[in-house]
This record gives sequence, C-alpha cells and structure tokens, in this order.
Amino acid sequence: MSYAEKYKHFLQKSVVRGKIVKVPYFKEQGLEVFLEKLKTQGWLAVFMNTNKGCFVLDLAELYANCVFANRVVTSTVNGRKLRFNAKELGAILGVPSEGFDVYVHEDKNMLGTERLVELTRRLSQKLDLLAPRFLKTGEMTPLHRLIFWLIIKNVIPRGQGRNLADSMDLCHTDLLD
Repeated sequence: MSYAEKYKHFLQKSVVRGKIVKVPYFKEQGLEVFLEKLKTQGWLAVFMNTNKGCFVLDLAELYANCVFANRVVTSTVNGRKLRFNAKELGAILGVPSEGFDVYVHEDKNMLGTERLVELTRRLSQKLDLLAPRFLKTGEMTPLHRLIFWLIIKNVIPRGQGRNLADSMDLCHTDLLD
C-alpha cells in the first residue's frame, strides 16, 4: 500500500472533534463566571461532549461543495444534498442561533454608531472613546478576551489568525457576556 493510500485510509477513519472546555482547569483559574455564562447561553454542553465528531473526508466534502446564498447553506456530502439555515443548524447542534444572521451581515454599521461606541467602551474599559473602532485583544478585559477567543476559535471559526475584534465580534462577545 502506497503512502497516499495509507493516508487516505487513515483519513477515512479519522474523526474531527471540537475543542473541549476543561471545567476543572477553568475553575482552578477562577473563571467560574465564564463557565456560568456558557451554561446560561446553552453552549457549555456542546463543548463538554467528547462523543460528537465528524469524519474528516465528509467535512472536507461539505466545505468543498458549500454555497451560502439568501441566508441558506447548501452542500452535497456522499451524494446527499444538504440545505439548512442558521436556525435549523442551531437546532441540529443544540445551540442558540438567534442573532447569527445579524452577526454575518455585511453592513457592520447596522447596530448604529451610538450602540457600537457603547460596546467598544464597555469591552475595552476605555470610557473616553468617542467613536467605535476595532479592538485589539490586549485592549479587552480578560473575561471579554476569553469570550472573544471562544467565538473565533470555536463558535464561528476563522481560517486566519486574528487579534482584532470588529464591531460584530464585539456585539457577539457582548451577547455571550
């Protein structure tokens, strides 16, 4: 069997699992408030389930065939057509989906300047800011930085490294808070 065949065989049996929240570690670090926020929002159970996962090749096929239009995702996996929106995906995964359509909306000013300034001030603890702007992760309070990292690493994963939170990232961080 060639290396390529062995690798393909390995991938066919490989399962991708999400990142797991290690409750004892967060408690040791004094982050019970973070755990409580995840629990209240309905996300903690998702990050504690080590049984859920998906096959690597199926996931690759899902992404390769994925089209997002009119707030609906369509794709094909193993010859089966898939079609779902944020609400349906939230129900499938057992997580909240309310507000997701607002989060991915292209118009980042839809919340209004006043609300964006308020979010920027509160999440950075810089009460003298006069205009909304992106925040570097180092400017955020520690709890808000942790929530932001959870969002970009687990809830709505980003392909590239990020250390800036745009207005909708701030909004989502605030909603989880």
